[in-house]
Amino acid sequence: MIEHDIDSSAVSTDLRQIRRALLSVTDKTGLVDFARILASFDVDLVSTGGTARTLREAGLQVRDISDLTGFPEMLDGRVKTLHPKVHGGILHIRDNAEHLTSVAEHHIEPIDMVVVNLYAFENTANRPGVAFADIIENIDIGGPSMVRSAAKNFADVAIVTSGTDYARLADEMAANSGSLSHSTRWTLAKKAFAVTAAYDAGIATALESIETPGGKAAFSQEQLPPTIRVIQPILKTLRYGENPHQKAALYTDGSKNGIANARQLQGKELSYNNIVDLDACWELVSEFDEPAVVIIKHTNPCGASTGATVVEAYQRALESDPVSAFGGVIGINREVDAAAADEIAKLFVEAIVAPSFTAEALERFATKKNLRLIEILPAETRRILKQVSGGLLVQNADQLRIKAGELKIVSKRNPTAEESRALLFAWRVCKHVKSNAIVYARFSNGHGQTVGIGAGQMSRVDAARFGAMKAVLPLNGTVAASDAFFPFADGLEVVAKAGATAVIQPGGSVRDAEVVEAADRLGIAMAFTGVRHFRHG
Repeated sequence: MIEHDIDSSAVSTDLRQIRRALLSVTDKTGLVDFARILASFDVDLVSTGGTARTLREAGLQVRDISDLTGFPEMLDGRVKTLHPKVHGGILHIRDNAEHLTSVAEHHIEPIDMVVVNLYAFENTANRPGVAFADIIENIDIGGPSMVRSAAKNFADVAIVTSGTDYARLADEMAANSGSLSHSTRWTLAKKAFAVTAAYDAGIATALESIETPGGKAAFSQEQLPPTIRVIQPILKTLRYGENPHQKAALYTDGSKNGIANARQLQGKELSYNNIVDLDACWELVSEFDEPAVVIIKHTNPCGASTGATVVEAYQRALESDPVSAFGGVIGINREVDAAAADEIAKLFVEAIVAPSFTAEALERFATKKNLRLIEILPAETRRILKQVSGGLLVQNADQLRIKAGELKIVSKRNPTAEESRALLFAWRVCKHVKSNAIVYARFSNGHGQTVGIGAGQMSRVDAARFGAMKAVLPLNGTVAASDAFFPFADGLEVVAKAGATAVIQPGGSVRDAEVVEAADRLGIAMAFTGVRHFRHG
C-alpha cells in the first residue's frame, strides 16, 4: 500500500490538478494502491470492464465508462472508449474558449489523467499454434487511441502507461496537493508515444509473417521479415564504448533474458567491451550440454573445456592458455559452486557469467570487489543485426549443430571414437572463433579441451601456424577444426606437422581432392561437415 501525506503548500502555475482519471489496464499490478492514492485526492475514478471490477472488489468507488459516455460497452468490448465524450474529455485545450464552449454544449466532462496499458499482443502472437482470430482480437484499438489522445494533449492531461511510474506520480501529487507538473506530463507523453510506436511495430511485424489470413498463424523464424523494426528503450548509459573517446549505451528488449537483461550480483559497472565479451562467452558455453567453461579475451576463446564438474572444466580451460586468460571473462553453463569459486579466485578475471552462483561461491568472490558476477537467464537468439553505412545487415543466428552421424568421412582412414568426439568438440568451439580460424583440441577422460586456437588470421595457413604457436599443451594426438575449407593442402600440412591426427572441415573447395589426397598421404583422418562457420564480426 502506497501512503503519502498531502502537502498543502502553494501550487506552481505549470501544475495541473487531477480531478478525473480514466483507468483501463491489462496489467493490473500496483493499480489498486495507485487508485487509492488518486481517491485520497478526491479524484473521480472512471473505468472499464475488468479494471472497474478489480477496483470495486478493492472497495473503491468507480464510475463505469458507460456512465460517462451514456452509451453501453458493446461488440464484445471492441467499442467502449471510442466515443466523443472520452476523447473530447481528453483532447480539449483547457485555456481555449472555443474548446470549452464545445465541451460544455455537449456535456463532456474533462479527463485529467489516463491510466492505460495495452493488450499483451506479442505474448499472444508468439504463442505456438495460436489461432489467427486470437491474434486479430488481441489488437488493442481503444487503448492506443486514448494513449495518443492524452499524450498529444500533455499540456493538460497526464498519460500513465506503466505501473513503474505509479509511486513516483503518487509522491509528486502528495507534494503538490494532487497536481502534476508540466515536465512530468511531458516525460509521460514521450514515454507514451514510444509505447504506441513499439506496439504498432509488434503488430506490423507479426502480421507480415502471415501469408494468408485465417486459420492458424504460422510464424517462420527462418524467413526474414520484409521490414526490420528495432524499438528498444535505453537500459543504461555506459562510461564509454570500445575506447574512452566513444559514447555508448545499452538498450534492452524488455525481457529478463540474455546478457543485456542479466542481473549483476557484484563488481564494477560493466563496460561496453565486458558486455561484448560476456555475450561471446555465453554463446559458446551454451553449445555444450555437459558442464563447460569458456575463457574469452577480445571476443575470441583462449580456452574452452568440458568436465565432470565445473571446477574440472575450469581447470582444463585455464590449462589451455593461462597467459591469455589473465584479465579475461569466463562463461560457465552450470551453477558456480565453492570449489570452482576457490580456483577461479586465484586468477585476475574481469567478469563471470553463469546461470547461478551458490551462496558459498558468492562468499568466496566477495573479497574481489571489482570482479563482476553476472547471473543470466538464457535467451533465444533469432536474428543478428549489424549496422553498416547506409543500412543494416540482418541474418538468422548460426544455431546449427553437427552430429557424428552427419559427418562425411572422406579420408581412407576413419577417425577413432576418441578422435570423433574431439572433432565435434573442436567444431563447436571453432564456430565461435573469428575467421579465419583453426582450433586444435583433444578429448581425454571423457571430455573435450582446446589446446591451441588460431583466430582472425588473413590466411588459413597462418591460422594453422598461429594456433600451433599458441599451444601450451602438447599438440601430438590432437585434432584440428577449420571453420572453412582448406583452399590448398599447405594448411593441412601445417596442422599435421604440429601433431594433429584428424581434421574436421566443411569441404567444398575446388581442390578438395588434392587436400584429401594430402590427408591420406599424411595418415590423417578427415571429416567433411558440408557446413561453413565463418564469424566475421
